Amino acid sequence: MLFTLAQCVPFAIALLVVGIELSPAHFLYTGPLLTATPALAAVTTGPKGTVSAAAVALAVSVTTATYNQAWGSQQVYTNLLALFLVSVASITMSSAVRTRRESELNQVRRIAVAAQEVLLRPVPARLGPVRAASLYLAAEMGAQIGGDLYEAVQTRYGVRMIVGDVRGKGLPAVRSAAAVLGAFREAVHYEDDLGEVMNHCVAALRRECAMPGAVDQETRLEGFVTAIVVQVPDGPVVEVVNRGHPPPLVLHQGKVRLLTPTSLLPPLGLEDFITGPPGTAESYPFTPGDRLLLHTDGVIEARNHDNDFFALPEAMEAVRADTPQEFLQQLHQGLIRHTQGRLADDVAMILADRLGEEGGNQVDAVADSLSTFPEVSPRSDVDGRRKVGLPRSYGTRSDVPRWCGSEIPSDCCSATVRVGAGILMPSARYR
Repeated sequence: MLFTLAQCVPFAIALLVVGIELSPAHFLYTGPLLTATPALAAVTTGPKGTVSAAAVALAVSVTTATYNQAWGSQQVYTNLLALFLVSVASITMSSAVRTRRESELNQVRRIAVAAQEVLLRPVPARLGPVRAASLYLAAEMGAQIGGDLYEAVQTRYGVRMIVGDVRGKGLPAVRSAAAVLGAFREAVHYEDDLGEVMNHCVAALRRECAMPGAVDQETRLEGFVTAIVVQVPDGPVVEVVNRGHPPPLVLHQGKVRLLTPTSLLPPLGLEDFITGPPGTAESYPFTPGDRLLLHTDGVIEARNHDNDFFALPEAMEAVRADTPQEFLQQLHQGLIRHTQGRLADDVAMILADRLGEEGGNQVDAVADSLSTFPEVSPRSDVDGRRKVGLPRSYGTRSDVPRWCGSEIPSDCCSATVRVGAGILMPSARYR
């Protein structure tokens, strides 16, 4: 509001000068007031506003000089010369400031895009028995990353996906999202139980909140993350563990059904409210030809001018698309039309199409290749310290090429494989 008023000041001064010059008080010297209008406009309105203010000031000067029959006096030409010099200087300065700000904004956007590719990378188009696509929209103007998170990974247990929503905004939300994603990306390869994968995410969030300076006091006491972890195994089912997140939707033969959990569990970070046994995976039918949509509440809580929510099930049934990417693009367009481009919250979506026998055969081949990984001990206690997801044996020099797809140099006498964040990397000891 104050900024808008500041933008109107130069034009208000021009109107004041017109009122003085056309009144009996025209003997007052108003030249300095008009000369200052382009300079004031350069501070708040940018190059176009500065040009407009200079044009208005020139028009007022010519009009008042004609009305008062002041042409030929030195004062009029002095005012015009001063107005010209100040206008040129103001337009030049305003253009330079605008160019510098655009350069800084472009640099920030490039950094945000690079961070997004690391934290929220697009899911692969093909993951074993499913075709997949992802979509992320940040609510903050100019932002690329917010508090929503998603990931899809192919493992020996099937295709595993996560979608979550961090309470809050800004860097604390990004840190929490990174902690949960990092734990998920590692645990999905070693834990056969989907509930244990979720427990890894809980532990990672607790560690992040316990770090000094990582989050503010309000986030530490009241912060939480809603999350849903999904597994698509070989069979025609989908397994779901839901922690306070909007339930996924399955489009089956043109009709949408919600995969509502039978027992409700609180979000991550609110484990004190769990009174019963920890949540286990629930299975739902997911046959070839079905489409599974995971999303955040930014989709279903998007409102239009009439305060109506976005009808996601009806929008899914109305979409006609062959590929998951086209499906999400049409959903995106419908969401933008509904909100007229003004999102109140971040939006994240993953769409997975269940394929037929061809996809199943391919995932079996991938599972066979993943079975050559070292056997994993989910938990082991060494010197009283709890360790998660450590392999019981690292293998030998001959095992490394099978896992990493590369040969070991001949001058290596032995080698091990270190497992970290779901990535297998060779590490050799030389003679």
